[in-house]
Amino acid sequence: MTGNLYRGQAGLPFSSTLRIYEPLTAFPEEQRAAIRASAARAKSRAAVENAELLASLGRITRPGGDPFPTGRTDLVRVMPLTGKPDGDTPEVKPSVTLLYCPSQLVLRAGLAANALMEGIHGPLAELLIAEEQRDRHQERIDLVKAKEGVGKVHTRASTWGIPFSWFSLFQESDHKDVVESGGRILTVRVRTNIGDALERVRYAVANLALAAPDLDMLDDLAQLTEWLELFHSDSWVELDYGAVADKVYPDDSPMDVRLGIECLAEGDMTGAAAAYRRLASRWIPIRQLARAS
Repeated sequence: MTGNLYRGQAGLPFSSTLRIYEPLTAFPEEQRAAIRASAARAKSRAAVENAELLASLGRITRPGGDPFPTGRTDLVRVMPLTGKPDGDTPEVKPSVTLLYCPSQLVLRAGLAANALMEGIHGPLAELLIAEEQRDRHQERIDLVKAKEGVGKVHTRASTWGIPFSWFSLFQESDHKDVVESGGRILTVRVRTNIGDALERVRYAVANLALAAPDLDMLDDLAQLTEWLELFHSDSWVELDYGAVADKVYPDDSPMDVRLGIECLAEGDMTGAAAAYRRLASRWIPIRQLARAS
């Protein structure tokens, strides 16, 4: 991945994302042409990331102080999957299937604003985001829902660290793309098919429900399971570390989460505590950066 803009995120919060990529047939027929066209405009994955970052910075400095996306252009990420031909016929080219993940920035910005207003920083958010701007964005959300339906949100985002529940979806053997430039890791992307992801998270839910029903992570895992179940069975799940990858990669968090859950299920509290200590030593320093001056 190249581009000074993408590499220049050092002054921004670390942001990581969990995305679902679906086959084109999973989208309503009236949306498919727009999704295909938007994906075709993206010259590369780096171009999509740069365009999204540029758009977010542009909203911050927009005259009038409206921070919300307008939805005039919605970026779409594409995941090509290469399938092996049947039999031992090397002259037959592998087939390529394209999966799509629309950014859905209008809907996601509305959800983020609502969560901010309902949280402990609600009074501050009301001062920073004028009611007129929130009302205007609600009109955009209503237009999107009227045009496309309520639909599903394909992306979850987290700042200053990755929720431990996300790691339950992945294992060490899953495919990884390590994106580097200038001696730095720009991001790491891990992906797996949604069938494996669901099997893993359901295993985690079942074992924690028996061994540690009061653990906060159990609620996170249950919500994650319900979200994954909304999508097409041929979908793929991608964890994009973002800029935090340069601080933590190589990362054993998926293994530590799995081992911690297995230890709890077996009643091995010592092993579970050791797994948590490894996770905490890796991620608590990252989360503390959110409060650094």
